[in-house]
Amino acid sequence: MSTTTTTNTTNTTTAKRRARTASLAERVGAADWTALADELDTLGCALTPRLLSPADCRDLIALYDRPSRFRSTIDMARHRFGSGQYRYFADPLPEPVRALREAFYPHLLRTARDWADKLGRPAPWPDTLGEWLTLCHEAGQAKSSQILLRYGAGDWNALHRDIFGDMVFPLQVVIGLDEQGTDYTGGEFLLVEQRPRAQSRGTTTVLPQGHGLIFTTRDRPVRSARGWSAGPVRHGVSTVRSGQRHSLGLVFHDA
Repeated sequence: MSTTTTTNTTNTTTAKRRARTASLAERVGAADWTALADELDTLGCALTPRLLSPADCRDLIALYDRPSRFRSTIDMARHRFGSGQYRYFADPLPEPVRALREAFYPHLLRTARDWADKLGRPAPWPDTLGEWLTLCHEAGQAKSSQILLRYGAGDWNALHRDIFGDMVFPLQVVIGLDEQGTDYTGGEFLLVEQRPRAQSRGTTTVLPQGHGLIFTTRDRPVRSARGWSAGPVRHGVSTVRSGQRHSLGLVFHDA
């Protein structure tokens, strides 16, 4: 292959990657962010429109069987996290994962700062994801926290929070990669909020293929007679009854 042909092929590939990245950013930006913010304020979670095509989803699922793309694999049963498996992506992240994370951050930042103001907490998050990740790394949180999850029949995920240190972003996103009812049954996303001086409230969500669910990382502001208080929230996945379920987890602080 000539140098000219190689250069043209490289330029074409780069152009396609840039177009795909721009497309993902446009899809995220086209969501009704006012409505999503209102739903986050009310429920602590909000479902986005479709962000990934079925082909995009299949491409991400295929990465699971390429161990070199990941820094570690977690067996949930071994750690008593539930049953199933997930893998932390290694750096550099796959382009769709990187692009989605960067596209979501500025939109989620508005809610993050609003919640911090209501709860009287510091809002240490800069305007860009890159600046924020630099702060995470300087604080000793330098490992990729983006995950690809795989559940089979009988697998589930215990209620938990994804907090790896002092540097925490209060919102994260999970994207469904399979079609519920066709590829798997069961496996609903669970969100349980501990209400002040009251019994907990649970919310279940079926993740449509290619759609993202934004949800709170650890707590959210809840209005009380004295103003605002923090309502602790945990998340998990109900038992998968049949088939295989994959999802992509986007966390906005590193581990």
